[in-house]
Amino acid sequence: MRRKDREITDRIYMESILSRVSVCRLALADGNEPYVVPVCFGYEDGTIFFHSATEGKKMDIIRKNPRCCIEVDITPGPIQGENPCKWEMEYESVICTGTARTLETFSEKCAAMKCIFRHYAGTEHPFSEKELERVALVKIPVESMTGKHCSRDLV
Repeated sequence: MRRKDREITDRIYMESILSRVSVCRLALADGNEPYVVPVCFGYEDGTIFFHSATEGKKMDIIRKNPRCCIEVDITPGPIQGENPCKWEMEYESVICTGTARTLETFSEKCAAMKCIFRHYAGTEHPFSEKELERVALVKIPVESMTGKHCSRDLV
C-alpha cells in the first residue's frame, strides 16, 4: 500500500467497517472481462455471505470462476482544500478476497440467511425450507482483508 499512513491493520477495525455498511461490491472475472455487482450481505467469523437469484450473470460467472473480491466503503464526503487540487475524500474502506461457494444444505443456507438478516435487522428470523429453496446463498471465506482510511485528522 502506497499510503502506509492510511492503512488499517487492525482486523477488529476492518470488521467494524463491514458491520456498518449496507451494500458490498462483489468483483468477479468473466473470462478476461471484469464484472462488479452490488450485493446485500452478512459477515461473521471471517466469512461473507450473500444471497442471489439462482440464475443470472453473477451466478453463471461464479460457477465458472469462483475467485472473487469484495469491496465496502463508508464515504462521508470531500474534505475541501485551498483549491480543488488539494481536496481529499474522507473514507473508510475494506477489500477482501476469497473463493465463493454456493451453499446446498438447508442448515448451511439457513445459517447464511440468518447472518444476512442479522446484519440488516439486528434480529433472528426463522426461515423455512420452502423460502430458501428459491434463492442461492453464497459463502466466501475471507482469505485476505485490507483496509484504508482518510479522515480530517489525517489531512
